[in-house]
Amino acid sequence: MALKSTIYKANVQLADIDHGYYADHALTLARHPSETDERMMVRLAALALNAHELQTMCGGDGRLAFGAGLSDPDDPDVYLRDFTERTRLWVEVGQPEDKPIAKACSKADRVRLYAFSHAADIWWRGIEGKLSRLSNLEVFRISAASSQELAKLAARSMQLQATVQEGGLLIGDGERSVEVEMGRWK
Repeated sequence: MALKSTIYKANVQLADIDHGYYADHALTLARHPSETDERMMVRLAALALNAHELQTMCGGDGRLAFGAGLSDPDDPDVYLRDFTERTRLWVEVGQPEDKPIAKACSKADRVRLYAFSHAADIWWRGIEGKLSRLSNLEVFRISAASSQELAKLAARSMQLQATVQEGGLLIGDGERSVEVEMGRWK
């Protein structure tokens, strides 16, 4: 018998000071049985970091949501589609192979990848040359310490506050907060 995804609910009060975007997002995250809390929370952080694109790219007339992720390798972890169903933004987390990233770049206007974990630096050194020609790809590195702290915020029902300021993300649940340290590789 196949294991089913675990459902998590998150209400995120988002203040993106950098882009003048302020909104509340009621989110449902389906955590695949093989997905860790760390990866799930990095997906949520990636959505918070890119939520302003709903206004910037689509003028507010689009859909920002979680994709099937690990359940379907041809689906993004987070996506933004406009009213015509055109994929404007494709977001991946982790350390994927180069071919799925190239395929994503052919399907979406922009692709953002958020690598995390201790192995991310080794992964990047091995794949950087293969991704250099993809002009619509941006690659970010979330520190392993930040992603591990994010995992501690995971709960079946979450009330979170997220602030994007000066390119960084601060996310918390009222009792503890995590400053997501990240840098841009590409």
